[in-house]
Amino acid sequence: RTPRDDCERFDSEARPSITLCEFKPCPRPTDSRRTLRRSLEMAQAGIPVNFAEVLNLTTLGVNAASIKFGSCSMESEKFIAVCDNSSGSSQVFVIDLTAGNAVTKRPISAEAAIMNPVTKVLALRAGTQLQIFNLELRAKMKSHNMSAPCVYWRWTSPNNIALVTPTSVFHWSIEGTSEPVKVFDRHASLSEGTQIINYQVSPDEKWCLLMGIAQGAGGTIQGTMQLFSIDKGVSQTLQGHTGCFHTISVPGRPAPSQAQVLCFEEKKPDSPAKLFVMEVGRDKDAPGGVFRLAPVQIPVPAEAPEDFPVSMVPSPKHDIIFMITKMGYLYLFDVFSGKALYRARITKDTVFVTCPQTSTGGMLGVTARKGQLLQVSLNEQTLVPYVVSTLRDNALGIALASRLNLPGADDLYLAEFQRLLSVGDVAGAAKLAAESPQGLLRTAETIQRFQSIPGQPGQPQPVFQYFHMLLEKGKLNQLESIELAKPVLQQGRTQFLEKWLTEDKLECSEQLGDIVMQADVNMALSVYLRANVPEKAINCFLQRGEFDKIAAYATKVGYRCDYSFMLSSLVRQNPQGALEFAKQLSAGSLIDPNTVVEIFMAGNRIQETTAFLLEALKGNKPEEGYLQTKLLEINLRGGSPQVADAILQNNMFTHYDRQYVAKLCEAAGLAQRALEHYTDVEDIKRSLLAMCSNQQMVNPEFVLSYFGSLSPEASLECMKELLSRNMRGNMQIVTQIAAKYNEQIGAQPLIDLFENFKCFEGLFYYLGQIVNFSQDPLVHYKYIEAAAKCQQYKEVERVCRDSTVYEPGPVKDFLMDAKLPDPRPLIHVCDRHDFIEEMTSYLYSNNLQKYIEVYCNKVSPQKTPVVVGRLLDLDCNEDFVRQLLNSVGHACPVEELVEQVEHRNRLRLLQPWLEARIATGNQETGTHNAIGKIYVTLNRDPVSFLTNDQFYDPKVLGKYCEKLDPSLAFIAYKRANGECDDDLIRVTTANGLFKDQARYLVERQDLELWARVLQASDDPTDTANRRALIDQVVQTALPETKDPDHVSTTVKAFMAADLPQELIELLERIVLQGSDFSENKNLQNLLILTAIKADKERVMEYINRLDNFDGPEIAKIAISDQYQLYEEGFIIYTKFAKSAKASGNDADAVDLDVAAVGVLVDLIRNMERASEFAERVNTPAVWSRLAKAQLAEGGPLMDAAIASYIKASDPANYAEVIEAAERADSYESLVPFLVMARKHVKEPHLDTMLIYSYAKSNKLGDLEEFIAAPNVASIQTIGERCFDEGMFSAAKLLFASINNNAKLALCYVNLEQYREAVDAAQKANSVSTWKEVNKACVKAGEFRLARVAGLQIIVHPDHLEELTLLYEREGQPMELIQLMEQGLGLDAAHSGIFTELGVLYSKYLPEKLMEHIKIFWSRMNTPKLMRACEKALLWDEAVFLLKEDEQYDSAVKTMIAHSTAFQHDLFLDCVQKARNSEIYYKSIQFYIEQQPLLLVRLLQVLTPQLDHSRVVHQLRKIDHLPLAESYLKAVQKDNLSAVNEALNELYVEDEDYDALRQSVDDYDNFDQIALAQKIEKHELLEFRRIAAYIYKKNKRYQKSVQLSKADKMYKDSIETVAESGDSSLAEETLRFFCAVCDRECFCATLFTCYEHIKPDVAIELAWRNGYVDFAMPYIIQYTRHLHDKVQEIDKRTAPKETAEKTEQDAAAAAAVGMMYGDPAMAMAGGPALLTAPPGMMPEYQQPQYMGGMPGVPPPGGMPPMQQPGYGMPPQPPQPGMY
Repeated sequence: RTPRDDCERFDSEARPSITLCEFKPCPRPTDSRRTLRRSLEMAQAGIPVNFAEVLNLTTLGVNAASIKFGSCSMESEKFIAVCDNSSGSSQVFVIDLTAGNAVTKRPISAEAAIMNPVTKVLALRAGTQLQIFNLELRAKMKSHNMSAPCVYWRWTSPNNIALVTPTSVFHWSIEGTSEPVKVFDRHASLSEGTQIINYQVSPDEKWCLLMGIAQGAGGTIQGTMQLFSIDKGVSQTLQGHTGCFHTISVPGRPAPSQAQVLCFEEKKPDSPAKLFVMEVGRDKDAPGGVFRLAPVQIPVPAEAPEDFPVSMVPSPKHDIIFMITKMGYLYLFDVFSGKALYRARITKDTVFVTCPQTSTGGMLGVTARKGQLLQVSLNEQTLVPYVVSTLRDNALGIALASRLNLPGADDLYLAEFQRLLSVGDVAGAAKLAAESPQGLLRTAETIQRFQSIPGQPGQPQPVFQYFHMLLEKGKLNQLESIELAKPVLQQGRTQFLEKWLTEDKLECSEQLGDIVMQADVNMALSVYLRANVPEKAINCFLQRGEFDKIAAYATKVGYRCDYSFMLSSLVRQNPQGALEFAKQLSAGSLIDPNTVVEIFMAGNRIQETTAFLLEALKGNKPEEGYLQTKLLEINLRGGSPQVADAILQNNMFTHYDRQYVAKLCEAAGLAQRALEHYTDVEDIKRSLLAMCSNQQMVNPEFVLSYFGSLSPEASLECMKELLSRNMRGNMQIVTQIAAKYNEQIGAQPLIDLFENFKCFEGLFYYLGQIVNFSQDPLVHYKYIEAAAKCQQYKEVERVCRDSTVYEPGPVKDFLMDAKLPDPRPLIHVCDRHDFIEEMTSYLYSNNLQKYIEVYCNKVSPQKTPVVVGRLLDLDCNEDFVRQLLNSVGHACPVEELVEQVEHRNRLRLLQPWLEARIATGNQETGTHNAIGKIYVTLNRDPVSFLTNDQFYDPKVLGKYCEKLDPSLAFIAYKRANGECDDDLIRVTTANGLFKDQARYLVERQDLELWARVLQASDDPTDTANRRALIDQVVQTALPETKDPDHVSTTVKAFMAADLPQELIELLERIVLQGSDFSENKNLQNLLILTAIKADKERVMEYINRLDNFDGPEIAKIAISDQYQLYEEGFIIYTKFAKSAKASGNDADAVDLDVAAVGVLVDLIRNMERASEFAERVNTPAVWSRLAKAQLAEGGPLMDAAIASYIKASDPANYAEVIEAAERADSYESLVPFLVMARKHVKEPHLDTMLIYSYAKSNKLGDLEEFIAAPNVASIQTIGERCFDEGMFSAAKLLFASINNNAKLALCYVNLEQYREAVDAAQKANSVSTWKEVNKACVKAGEFRLARVAGLQIIVHPDHLEELTLLYEREGQPMELIQLMEQGLGLDAAHSGIFTELGVLYSKYLPEKLMEHIKIFWSRMNTPKLMRACEKALLWDEAVFLLKEDEQYDSAVKTMIAHSTAFQHDLFLDCVQKARNSEIYYKSIQFYIEQQPLLLVRLLQVLTPQLDHSRVVHQLRKIDHLPLAESYLKAVQKDNLSAVNEALNELYVEDEDYDALRQSVDDYDNFDQIALAQKIEKHELLEFRRIAAYIYKKNKRYQKSVQLSKADKMYKDSIETVAESGDSSLAEETLRFFCAVCDRECFCATLFTCYEHIKPDVAIELAWRNGYVDFAMPYIIQYTRHLHDKVQEIDKRTAPKETAEKTEQDAAAAAAVGMMYGDPAMAMAGGPALLTAPPGMMPEYQQPQYMGGMPGVPPPGGMPPMQQPGYGMPPQPPQPGMY
């Protein structure tokens, strides 16, 4: 049988399943479920692949046109990148498949984009420009401009991009700044005309494979591949379409066994396609040779002979090759054999891009245009069965199962294993068993088989051969490891076990460790550690003495053991080791630190205890306060106070008992530590005084720091105590304390402290340390006071001079009162704080004039005026004052001095001093002001001084002169050069000096000043003053000036003041009355403009008299809306136009004429006068301006306007002319204008309007002639306009000329030429056109033609509903059905056609609907058709649709609501697939009501989905539990209370006590007491026994015994009493049997309830009732136990004997232990075997073990016990008889 036969066989067998994987995009949310269902169906059918549609790119907003080769890329299973340029705006889509298909859109202009296979790095290509971006960092990594275009590119690794140009292949690394590196040149066979479709690089990056396709002869697609070796630099061409590199492990090859193979498809002309698999890059002479397969023919289907592969993807997980073809066929090949495993067509669309999927070992692929992301993976569960059953290739099936560890070949392996053993091939059988998939043959039976095979001489044992194979393959399982270890240890070859453990070849277990423990403790420890057996691992650590590892290991595995005992033993043997062990235990919280302390201190190990606690308490936790105190106490009382001192010094702990430790420290002589811990003030003072009393013990630094921990109140108390006891001795430390903690305690309390003790020296020292840093005024004041009292005058002066903190008033008062020998401190205070007058008075009154002179000369000369003033107030001698001033000289400020002296009316006193200063060249303003005032006052030529002196302040002297002489004030203010303008205006106005004021204003040229003086006011006085000023300006000031700037500024001022009449008066005075400024153009313009604004009557006169002004600008102002001087403006234009013509400036003349006619037509609005003016001027511009105005007037001037445009030969305003003609509907008169305009302008609008004018004029001949000639008209637009306006004949000519068949068809329709309309529509092939033609034909009854049009419409889903509505409105549904039926056979038939036809059937032909649905349901819009079926009450069809659409819930609901549609099998199929659990219970109710006999089948189907308790409740509610008994039994395994109670109820009703007993035993989840109460009075005995049994289970022993006694079931009652353990109940039972005279039961009770019966009660009852013989076994047993107990007590209380005697006793005790158990357990000795005496009931004549007191097990025997501490193995009870 050839491979082709196999392929054709599996092709034919698998073909029915191919349709299951034809993906059809649909936006409904059921797609994923449908895909899943299809995958499940294929899995059930045994197909070895899984298909799924992961997502659809179009649903993510990607345009389908962009999903194609080159625009869409998928470099790995992580990202998909798409360049979408279809909408006009370029953008790049990045779909992150690992983040829930998150879509990122970026507005990037690029031709192609590829995402890095690992990271979020995007490569973009636009033309020859390449760029790489890091999307996470939002940064560009690299860019490059290629010299040649890139025709193909892809990522070959996370760090490298391959670039294929038309001639070469480059590699571009994203690392560094390197440019693309050329790798090799393209072969000639892959040159021009070849499309590159793929490029691969081998894993070792030494081989490259370039793949391309090209058009061949006969339309076939030929493939060519170029294989290039980078090391050798050579290429080889291969004939084929696709290939890939793959790495495999070659069996039998020595390490390294990896082989790098090239897999490719070879397709030569006239030869079948073949698959090649060959190793590349390996020397043919290398060990193991080169891996290569013979070419294998590819099974190409007969229906696709021209198909070719486009992608080949290897699966590293399975060593399978996935190959996808152009037509959507999927091939699977085995790499090791090359055989084809499967072939199927998974899609009809081309999968243009693929990539491997590492998670499944499959592949992903994207279909072109539709954008489906398909997932294909291997179905591991069905691959081997498919190969074996379908391909019938057992060898391949075994190979795949072995290599991939897959199921499905179990029978083959078992048969082959049996065969190999039968032929004696032990090695082959061992190898087969070792390689069996999923450990099929690696069982205990296989090991036994090999162990049972006898060995051959000279060869290893078969079982060792088997284990050798397993060790070569990998790791042994638990059973194999144990079985291998046993013989190896027996032979003493422990080194092999150690080697295998090191190589991790054995699976460690507790059993393996137990075996190894007998030979090697170290190896056993390794096994226990790996097997996680902590108890035995710790035992190994103990045997090895590795105590330090126990805690870490126990903590790691979470095992708890008795560390206290271990630590106690270790302390005596190795204290240091015990310390480390305790640290580890404490670190892992495995032992209580208190326990460790007790253990260490029990051995008086202070050092170890201290070391342990230091480590354990380093966390300084609050809960460790007791241990912290304990640690300090141990060292303080144990003779190591230095350790405690070090601990306290380092502040290691904070939670100990400080008061207690303080007392211990004080007792130990650690006064400093005691002081640190005391908190009571009295304790602190006591310790502090004790410390300070001995100067050698005092540590000043500690004392200072210690006070920082006290409260301010406590600190004051302690310092007060120190001063009171020894002020002189403790003053130094107190002052240091006060200085250091001044801020905390406060300066005021400290100062009061020193003052209370009158310790001014201490106060001085204390304040001296803080005064330089304190900002407290009190500190500085008290320091000054203390320094003065201590006669530290230098300090007083320093603080008064330098301090800025003290309050000057109190200090000044203190210094004045103190009257220090040196007044300099007072001088400094008064000088700094402006107490000059008081200081002067103090010094003058105390005859300290010398200090006054010193102060004024050397300290503060600038304050001399205040001193002089005060001296004058004190009537000081003027000679002294003059002497003082002369001594100070220039340092004295003049202005203040003048102010002080002038205030006291003693100004003349300064005249000599001032004149002397001026004589020296002094230029101070104050000096000159003062002397000026003196000169004005004395009238010493003040005019000369005011005019010539340059240094006085005009404002000051002007103010001074105002009352004395206003003219002097004017001179002074004028001297200020504008700074005193307001004062000058005020003085001149108030005193009538208007002539001076006018001259000053003209010369000043200050517009702001002009504005102030010319400002209008309601005050008559102000008005009169302004008029007087204006008269002086016009009459005097302005005529006098010759400066044009003076004139200009004055005119501007008048204009700004809005004084037009005054301005006209001024300008006429300048311009018309003859002056130097008469011909000034600006003044003429200003005169006319002012007249326009203020006096319009004079404008025409000024225009005629003046010639040198700006005419056009003046005219624009005159004709403006504000002034409306149209005639004046017209005169100006004509006057200046004549001047322009006279000067030869024709262009300006034309512009002025146009402006003039504009005034006539726009403003004067005299068209007749304008026409006359145009005739007179006769220029085109004027005619054009006139035409525009006439056109704006419209009406009767329309024709005149067109005539004017023609005279002007001006087509510029053709748009307005056309618009006006359209408004007037005057198209005939428009034609000449348009003909004229076309001569000058080639504009589409003109030609278009000319065509329209022809059409409106019905000049179809001229129209046809015009459109036949060359033109630029927009025929389409005008044709549509004609069509819209009903001019269909003209529109027909227009549309026919431009071949607009769509519109032409509509014209024919409106002209009722239907045949021609259909022909035109066929040429147009437009949906809208077909709709119009169809509509017209239907309305006209032309159904045949309408059908032709309708077939073109129904292929478009968007228009189908409208077409249906048209036919139904026209009452032609049968015609529509006929049209739809005819449309089913169209190639472009879509789901809408099938759906609409189904809807029509439901309305008009319901008998055809079911057949239609069954044939075409998969191509319909199910929800829409379903609604139609519901509307038409077609429930069978609706159910069928719901089922096929996987709406199982709705299908079930429909069958429940409409029983006519019920079908049992269909109902079961749907209900078990329903998602809403409520459907299940509605279905149960429905079956109970409608189909009760089928209810059990329904419940069986729904069992996995049902809430059984709810079902029971539902059935119980309607009393139908018996119907579901079989269902309840089936689900009782879940042990639900509701189910158990329901079944128990049924069993009781059926009197099935066996079933009830079994149910009660197996399932206990029900109300047991209620059941017992229900059946305890049942008429059947067995039910009453069950009730007693239930009471016993629920520990209601009294009730159970009572029921058993009532039914005389004495055995049951005795067993119940024994189980209860109740002594009173047992004694009551004994008395009951005595009462009923049942001796056998009495004896049985003693035997069974031995441990619960008191001996006195038993003996008494036996004696009273004559049952001594029956009680004797009990008495004998009790006596033996009592004897053993007494003997053990005697042994324990006996005196100690020799060692030999002790050993003998131990041996005896061991012997007793072997017989009776643990002798240490007093009465709990080993039980004896008793035999029932004759006459005992048969049911008790079995060996029973009896205990003897509490702790002995109940009847049935005492299990052997091993007591800790003795090491004896448990022994079985020894039989005996007494």
